[in-house]
Amino acid sequence: MSLFRPTSVKRILFFLFLDLLLSAASLYLAYLLRFNFSITEEFLPPFGFVLLLIAGLKLLFFFLYKVYFIVWRYFGFSEAKNILKAHIWAYAVFVLYYLFFPETIDPFPRSVVIIDFLLSLSLIGGLRVSKRIMLENERNDLMKPTLILGVNSKTTSAIKSAIEGEIPYFPVAIVALLDENKSAVNTYISNVKVYDESMIEALIKKEDIEAAIITAELDVEQLNALFERLNRAGVKEVKRAKLLGSQYEKLEDLSIEDLLARHPKDLDEEVIAEFIHDKKVLITGAGGSIGSEIAMQCHRFGARKLILVDNGEYNLYAIGERLPSAKLSLQSVMHREGLEKLFEQYAIDIVIHAAAYKHVPMCEKNIDIAISNNVLGSRNIIDLSIEHGIKKVVIISTDKAVRPTNVMGATKRIGELYAQNVDAKGTEIVAVRFGNVLGSSGSVIPKFKEQIEHGGPLTVTHPDMTRYFMMIPEACQLVLQAASIAKGNELFILDMGEPVKIIDLAKQMIRLYGKTDEIAIKYSGLRPGEKMFEELLISQNEQKTRYESIFVTNPTYYDIDELNKDIEDLIETEGKLIQLKKILPEFEHQP
Repeated sequence: MSLFRPTSVKRILFFLFLDLLLSAASLYLAYLLRFNFSITEEFLPPFGFVLLLIAGLKLLFFFLYKVYFIVWRYFGFSEAKNILKAHIWAYAVFVLYYLFFPETIDPFPRSVVIIDFLLSLSLIGGLRVSKRIMLENERNDLMKPTLILGVNSKTTSAIKSAIEGEIPYFPVAIVALLDENKSAVNTYISNVKVYDESMIEALIKKEDIEAAIITAELDVEQLNALFERLNRAGVKEVKRAKLLGSQYEKLEDLSIEDLLARHPKDLDEEVIAEFIHDKKVLITGAGGSIGSEIAMQCHRFGARKLILVDNGEYNLYAIGERLPSAKLSLQSVMHREGLEKLFEQYAIDIVIHAAAYKHVPMCEKNIDIAISNNVLGSRNIIDLSIEHGIKKVVIISTDKAVRPTNVMGATKRIGELYAQNVDAKGTEIVAVRFGNVLGSSGSVIPKFKEQIEHGGPLTVTHPDMTRYFMMIPEACQLVLQAASIAKGNELFILDMGEPVKIIDLAKQMIRLYGKTDEIAIKYSGLRPGEKMFEELLISQNEQKTRYESIFVTNPTYYDIDELNKDIEDLIETEGKLIQLKKILPEFEHQP
């Protein structure tokens, strides 16, 4: 019923009534204490006026300090301070009144002021504290006992959010993980004790811990080891605390990206900024996983103008929403005439060609369009860039171009060959090759997530299948970094770290979702054109650059006139796989 529904007006009236009642009780009790529970009759007549004066002053200052506008569950230290200040002012004004107008309330025992001050503060403050404690106890019964891992500002923020009921977790212990935090062991943060790292398993068992919040900044190896430790101890729900500036922002699920991501140590943002700043950049495939992130990075590093090309309407719209100042062009890289208009309209400085059909099985089923898009599209971009004197062209390539076993990889390798052997005149053309990126469209991680959400099973092609992985933003930054040091006709290769077994990835994701006993793994066999292992380096002839994460390989010679003729034959012939083999003797197709 609406009569019993809580409102701000009802809350204020409720507190007004209780505060008046408690003020009367505290003043009467002060009199009793002053006169040893036998009040002299001559002091009783002014009692009513004294009560009205003190209670009125308290209510006035309570309103001035907005004490009545605080919701129960948000009552904290700052609100307690306001109640203290209101009391001090109320009783100070009362004392001043008594000094100037003593005859209005005499006879009055002056010690009652001090006694009543302490009693009133205890009763009125205690009312609010007791309600807050009751609410916290009720909420704590519904919240998950939680272990906080790390000692820093995020720790305090996470505890505060838990206390205020913003997150469904109840911190029962804190663990100091890093050496610099060891001095905090056996201290308290917001009344939660800090323990040594060796106590993790014992705390989980003793406190029936159901969840963990990681606030410490850990590298991938430390994070993996900690997750495995928590998982073995029975903690299935693991969160990471994120900060926005100095304020606590939110909790995020510990993701497979967190556990797999390789973070290059030699990202040089100054070099990237110098390369991109104040340039007009055309990006093809700008709506895809890589293209959209490159667009965002170019915007971040101060590109003067972004011209974004994609043949997918929604993808182009999505990146346009994120970059409203960009020029959006809905077209295919196979349509040379439309592309030429863009080159004529804008004085482009840099072209980044990320458009390609990349899904191996789809390219196997649609060989004609895969070849047209990936080979002719790349040639169109390169040729138009040369014709219009573009300073630098960056071709995004893939590890599947190394000794290709599928159509997609073969088409990307032909693109590399064309970039290396065309007469570039004054245009610097560079290809950058890298492996899988975490979370890209069509990659295994989104597929596994969907399968887990639908109850499984997870389909893994082969128990020995391995892949390289890197975070999309860092891969894109390394692409721009490699392009910044390019002189032309190079093939750069990004160091993707150690390859990961897909079966291990599947098992890790199942553990992350806490579905170890619910989700099965099923082997489906290699798909058409799929490799068991991906390769990034063709031989040991690759040279290091000044960055340890970027290698450069010697160009492969292919007479450009012959390559152009072979590409035309590839487009016209019915036997496309045979022609691919002619262009690329290393192509070993695995249907």
